[in-house]
Amino acid sequence: MGIKSLCVMRDALCPMHRKRYEMRRAQPGCGYSNEGRYHLRATSSGFTAVEILIVVVIIAIAAMMAIPMMTSAASFQIRSAANMIAADLEYAKSMAISRSQSFSVVFDESTESYRIKKNQDGTIIPHPVKKGFDYVVDFPGNSRLNKVDIFSVGFEPGSSDTVTFDYMGSPYSGSGTSKNPLNSGVITLQAAGTSTTINIEPVTGFIFIED
Repeated sequence: MGIKSLCVMRDALCPMHRKRYEMRRAQPGCGYSNEGRYHLRATSSGFTAVEILIVVVIIAIAAMMAIPMMTSAASFQIRSAANMIAADLEYAKSMAISRSQSFSVVFDESTESYRIKKNQDGTIIPHPVKKGFDYVVDFPGNSRLNKVDIFSVGFEPGSSDTVTFDYMGSPYSGSGTSKNPLNSGVITLQAAGTSTTINIEPVTGFIFIED
């Protein structure tokens, strides 16, 4: 039987030796060492290479998951923006037919916005849903559309940024006395590398979305 076992058995059997047993805990012969305990604490306080590797892998996976989520959000926004523009163009056309007046939709690429105006006096019409507000759509000011850019607007001839619908719903390029029958009308939207176009056909004013 080794020295360590004898020390433990002796101190355990004799209560009077407990104090001496406590003192012997620090002696190498009985296998207890303060230096050993401090060394154990020191080695367990840091991160191992395996733990660091696991953290790096988790961060990489999270980054890979975030990219598709951002792309998905942009795709959702660009589709919503295209549907909104198409609906607003239809609204301007229906207003022109029902009121027997010309209504215009004016786009501004620099501010990523557009508005609907009466062609006769150039005033912006009130929004039918947002009471007390003008009919102005501002993409940067809308958290559901702020990833979308109005990349280009072209209403031929003249590549005007304004399309006007007359009392029959026929589209024109420009507004006022300078408007001309529309040959082609295309609004291009972009978001996170994806693009969508809203097209207006001449004569009929038919509006459709094309990816």
